Amino acid sequence: MPSTSMPPAEPLLPGWYTLGDQPQLIGSRCAGCGSHYFPRLAAGCRNPDCTDSRLEDVPLSRSGQLWSFTTASYQPPAPYLAAEPFVPFALAAVELEQERMIVLGQVAAGMSVEQLRIGMAMELVLEPVPAENEPAGRLLWKWRPAGAAP
Repeated sequence: MPSTSMPPAEPLLPGWYTLGDQPQLIGSRCAGCGSHYFPRLAAGCRNPDCTDSRLEDVPLSRSGQLWSFTTASYQPPAPYLAAEPFVPFALAAVELEQERMIVLGQVAAGMSVEQLRIGMAMELVLEPVPAENEPAGRLLWKWRPAGAAP
């Protein structure tokens, strides 16, 4: 009898974030000065006061405060995967709790800019890529107000 189980979840962007109930972005940290970067850097610290080139992959905070937000009213170019027909969506700039760096990302499905407020607590979540897109079922990271229902 054929199996009806779903294939295991896979990230849309392998190496950018972890999977599971408590996902985290994966960034780089300079071993010399401690500066953090996202997405990860391949080589060299960007801090002009640092001469160290040693970078290590590190999980970043999965929560922070909403620093800014806007609505994307146009369909971004490839490789962005948008639902058809295109529906505007909210984008958030979140200051990570520990690293104090700003990370941009989409806001979780069902959330609009009217529900967002500067300074509100945000958390990282994973959502599947829209079913009509390939590769359907892969997971993408987004921001959601902390404690909001999935």
